Amino acid sequence: MTVHSMYRKTAVGLAVVALAATGCSTKNSNDATGTSGDDASAGTSTGPVELKDGSSVKLALIPGGAHPYFQPWKTTAELDKTDFKLGGVTFNETGEWDQGKQNNVINSLAAQGYNAFGIFGVSPTDINSTFEDLKSKGFAVGSLASCPAGDTNSADFCLSTDVEAAAYKATKATIEAIGGQGTIVHLTGNNVDSNTQRRIAGVKKAIAETNGKVTELPVITDIDKDLQTAQKAVADLLASKGKEIKGIVTTAYNPAVAAADGVASSKLPIKVVAIDDDAKILSGIKSGGVAATVTQNPVGQAYVGGWLLALLGSKQCTMKTPGVIVDSGSFVVTKANVDTYDAERKAKTTELQKDFAAQLSCK
Repeated sequence: MTVHSMYRKTAVGLAVVALAATGCSTKNSNDATGTSGDDASAGTSTGPVELKDGSSVKLALIPGGAHPYFQPWKTTAELDKTDFKLGGVTFNETGEWDQGKQNNVINSLAAQGYNAFGIFGVSPTDINSTFEDLKSKGFAVGSLASCPAGDTNSADFCLSTDVEAAAYKATKATIEAIGGQGTIVHLTGNNVDSNTQRRIAGVKKAIAETNGKVTELPVITDIDKDLQTAQKAVADLLASKGKEIKGIVTTAYNPAVAAADGVASSKLPIKVVAIDDDAKILSGIKSGGVAATVTQNPVGQAYVGGWLLALLGSKQCTMKTPGVIVDSGSFVVTKANVDTYDAERKAKTTELQKDFAAQLSCK
């Protein structure tokens, strides 16, 4: 596990397809080591710590609003309910990317008896107050796919992508795809989001390592609102600069899909590196139209997050260090591993459970 106390992270968009549960291949109970006291390392088929009774836990997974990235959370919530025998689960994406509306959703669910919350906060600068309110009522709270801005995480834990590291990996793959020299351009999301700035930093770090062999056009931001916005931006870019661009690195969902489609249609010899595993992106990698992508771990976030929230919500366990921040992983996918990359992601999910187990104090 990598704990990133210096970062506050959010996930960039990906994963339209609801993936098979990555958290199921954990350590079997037959392999468990005996434990007692607060050494939380007992193994079960659903994780390295056995949840004794999840019936009192009602789990709510709450994105900031509708987005393809979060669709795997919906199916994984049902898996959480089955595997951990929870009293109830819900997936609610009606926050409409408005912190006030998301808070209303959270308060409504709390009033309905939900007592364990996995939340992607709309506003990284304001979400800690929401976490603090929930914690004051005795609820278990996890910050999933995004961590609060600043140096404090008031949730029990944060399980999220290190977005700067993911962007760095994507850019390194782009540089490799273009042969180590030439001009590239970075397409991304909301410019005022601190996480976008971290992605920009990750891209620039990789480019700086080429000592001038690779140059970058001005970053194109604010184009992840919807696919149409991204498509127009890509069309304008290719019309004005297409012949001088050798590579495009995208660190948001809609720009990735738009870039793959736009370059394919233009037939320009531009290498595209995406940051999602949308079906179009994976198809493009297989055909050679997309050089690579960097995927994240939304199923792992929802499965490991659900498991941890169930342990905390049932009062069986507490965090030894409340507010710990953990990187849920990012994975480079090329033609060589497009059919097998999910095994690496499943292994990471299993590793996340084992690493979190070492940070729990359990009855």
